[in-house]
Amino acid sequence: MLRFASIADLHRAYREGHLTPLEVVEHYEQVIQERDGLINAFITPTLELAREQAAALSDPEPTSPVWGVPLAIKDNIAVEDVELTCGSRILLGYRAPYDATAVARLRQAGAVILGKANLDEFAMGSSGETSHFGPTRNPLNPEFVPGGSSSGSAAAVAAGEALAALGSDTGGSIRQPAAFTGLVGLKPTYGRVSRFGLVAFASSLDQIGPLTLTVDDALRIYAVIAGADPRDATTLEEPVPTYSELLKTIQGLPIRTVGVIRDFLESPRLDARIRERMEEVIHTLEREGFRIRTVELPSQRYAIPTYYLIATSEASSNLARYDGTRYGFREEGDDLLSMYARTRGRGFGQEVKRRILLGTFALSAGYAEAFYLRALKVRRMMLEDFARAFEAVDVLLAPTTPYLPFRIGEKKDPLELYLADLFTVGVNLAGLPALAQPAGRVDGWPVSVQWIAPHGEEVRLFHMAFHLERLYKEGTHGP
Repeated sequence: MLRFASIADLHRAYREGHLTPLEVVEHYEQVIQERDGLINAFITPTLELAREQAAALSDPEPTSPVWGVPLAIKDNIAVEDVELTCGSRILLGYRAPYDATAVARLRQAGAVILGKANLDEFAMGSSGETSHFGPTRNPLNPEFVPGGSSSGSAAAVAAGEALAALGSDTGGSIRQPAAFTGLVGLKPTYGRVSRFGLVAFASSLDQIGPLTLTVDDALRIYAVIAGADPRDATTLEEPVPTYSELLKTIQGLPIRTVGVIRDFLESPRLDARIRERMEEVIHTLEREGFRIRTVELPSQRYAIPTYYLIATSEASSNLARYDGTRYGFREEGDDLLSMYARTRGRGFGQEVKRRILLGTFALSAGYAEAFYLRALKVRRMMLEDFARAFEAVDVLLAPTTPYLPFRIGEKKDPLELYLADLFTVGVNLAGLPALAQPAGRVDGWPVSVQWIAPHGEEVRLFHMAFHLERLYKEGTHGP
């Protein structure tokens, strides 16, 4: 059975003539057939499409950073003529009429699409348990959750069912499952990757990014999918360098000062085992010559309520389009209004309905000023707190999650699940880039740290992530 450690490892096999893209697809097809019945990482495998794409790759060696790479795509990202469900009953039978921009760019670069990955319904969840198609299981221990909402994307990579994957991150939905499955997860700057073809949850927060085995793999995918897109007016106009150009820039960065977010490290909700691992990482960075400074972000205490006001308000607006009249699931009624009510009542799951109701309430007459508009003001405070922090430090370091993976069905209180996003939602509210990566293990589980950089400075994330990854490979930093 093949097992690739990275995209570079796969490309080495291609260059040396040991494998062809079609043989690699056949390998992953076998793995999916053997393992996915338990893991439930895929909603819609596209193996026939993958074989066609692989057979068309006739060059003798890789011609792009992702050439011949088999990918899973989160099922809220459009792949032309493939069912697009968002993990929801209400979109059953709907087939995307076009590729998302990120998918189109990956295809043009020679990547191969293995299938659409499971997710919390409409990307609303932190555990991978809310999908209409059943929960995704953590490949490290199938009795535990893999994190969410990009649960299937993370599980597919961690289980060896795909070499890399695309996910989306609205409040931590790439970074959290990366943390729970021992992967690298990148949430780019808001607007760095086009949202065209991404089904909207919260339009001012959503961002597409990769989940991968290594930092270099994440950089390769980022280099391909990032950049301006005329079909998404929120994308940034600055050109994105090529993969090789990014590598040169990253290697030459003069980063020496790392800020540690006190509010996160001293949080009473942070598992003591994760705090201990964080402190070990900090001490290692100090030994490596980095200056460590403690950073205060006072507004972060309001991050969860602010996020769940803004995100649910935007969701209540975005999900109004699913009414049974245009596409997807439809439940007949006695009249138009009863058809709407029955379709949405049976088509949406419990968590999605909960968030629609929360958002509708927050936007309703008499309450919008007290809740939604106040949340927007706090969001501005968060931007200012981060800006002040970056006047003193080059990057920020924080834990990714407050706790380790938990058993499927263990956390039933929605508020407890919302707190899983405690250390991630602030980044989305501020539109900043962040990268989660494994930093050792405790009790058999990976522990993840996240790097946070100023707006548009993904290269700083990669600089630090490459450095920490090298320390672990060399055995410099703990088990």
